[in-house]
Amino acid sequence: MAAEGPGSKTAKANVNLSTADLALDHYVAVTTEGESAGVEQLFAEDFSQKIQASNAQNHSLNEVVKSLKKQKGEKLNCTVSTDILEESADYMVAKVTLKFENFTKTDLVTLERVGNDWKVSKSINSYK
Repeated sequence: MAAEGPGSKTAKANVNLSTADLALDHYVAVTTEGESAGVEQLFAEDFSQKIQASNAQNHSLNEVVKSLKKQKGEKLNCTVSTDILEESADYMVAKVTLKFENFTKTDLVTLERVGNDWKVSKSINSYK
């Protein structure tokens, strides 16, 4: 069975991102549950991802979307918790914590209102 074809909705799926909470929930589903619908519309055009580690890395929108699409259908074996750190009418900062068996990944996610939708504009990851 082909991954992409005439009936594929992966690229053109319309995901409801009308609130910050919906966008955050979709971001968590995309990054931890292998959800691939609406990946492109989830991120702001100027999205950037930074990974704080011994060898710090920066990733562009295209790199992150490509990586997430490769993970389609893969669910991470971890427990996920989210905390809203700051919220206003057009802006939200959330902390997404992924607890794995041997380490914890913390993802600080910035979401912004862009028109009628909410988009993820920045992600900073650290590991313990």
